[in-house]
Amino acid sequence: MNAGRTARERVRAELTREITDIARRQLATEGAAGLSLRAVAREMGMVSSAIYRYFPSRDDLLTALIIDGYNAIGDAVEAADRACPPVDHGGRWLTVCRTLREWALAHPHEYALLYGSPVPGYQAPEDTIGPAIRDVVVYGGIMADAHRSGVLDPAPGFPSPHAPSWSGDAERLRRVMPGLPDDVVARAVVAWTALFGAISLELFGQFANTILDPGSAFEHSMTCMGRFIGFAYPADA
Repeated sequence: MNAGRTARERVRAELTREITDIARRQLATEGAAGLSLRAVAREMGMVSSAIYRYFPSRDDLLTALIIDGYNAIGDAVEAADRACPPVDHGGRWLTVCRTLREWALAHPHEYALLYGSPVPGYQAPEDTIGPAIRDVVVYGGIMADAHRSGVLDPAPGFPSPHAPSWSGDAERLRRVMPGLPDDVVARAVVAWTALFGAISLELFGQFANTILDPGSAFEHSMTCMGRFIGFAYPADA
């Protein structure tokens, strides 16, 4: 007996893939707000009622694209981290940062869907949470590994957060950064926001005519953030 998918299931999977591929192309021309199931159906040569059997609404299609995007980032970052020597914590940090930037530059419209302006009227469901934090789990794991190994040596002079809510925030963040003390969690948040800020500024054209070599600027910024977290790098890095 064939333990694989039935012919109907294979056809459905193929049509679903084709729908999402066309929708990704629409993101490039129309943006997320302009995504249209009817337009996708026209390009596929389907009647509009047929496409609703696969995605009942535009929001369902958006959710599928968002989950696919987050999972693609998660796959890329996890693979990059696995390829590094486990004890090279600073190298792992730089590698996953580079990997995220490379993915964003190769998939700018998908990155914009995930990390750009919210789509008017769209509320992401809980289904997106697991895929959305896969890369964060990798970053947090690198820092937790380094902390457990006793090799983190953070740069001095960073003030601890004073907001009364911070201890609760840090406790929630420790779900993806297990074992880190509050001050290292705070540094991790600063570095994480700097990572996405650097990528977004480059991708959305904010460096135009200012930063002429964004790759080198990114490398320098992420090395600085690595030192800020407490990773050791050669003095000339």
